[in-house]
Amino acid sequence: MKKFSEFRVSDTFHSTCSISDKELEEYLKFSRVRNAFLEDKRKGEQQLVSGRAILSRMEGEFTRLNQIYGNDIIFLGTDGDAEWGNRNTRFLKPLYTDQVLKLKFTISQIEDIDEEYGKIFVDYEGASQDEEIIVLSKKNIYRIKKEPPR
Repeated sequence: MKKFSEFRVSDTFHSTCSISDKELEEYLKFSRVRNAFLEDKRKGEQQLVSGRAILSRMEGEFTRLNQIYGNDIIFLGTDGDAEWGNRNTRFLKPLYTDQVLKLKFTISQIEDIDEEYGKIFVDYEGASQDEEIIVLSKKNIYRIKKEPPR
């Protein structure tokens, strides 16, 4: 686990994940998302994964990284990217259940809050096994305790 003082802008971390039909079904049930397009599933075919489900899994994978896990960290929100009209996420290709998503997390900014906490801004990138970018999400903001719990 890295401490707040050890993070540097441009630090990059990697992981992979996929979302199964069952996991997507559980997410949609929990979130209460109702969308006819997402509900149109054919037996034996991969389902289209909702964007929020993708982002949720990406954040989960970020918090499980060896460099992150163990820190007192909480998601604060997102700041938009000026180049994107202050939006922070772009879905460029569809993701289907059981499709592998290669994840890249990059520290894009670091700020002090006070003596006890700092902020790290993390850019997410998800790509297919063929290196096609599926999703980009910039400036995901986390509050992190400067000295992790012992």
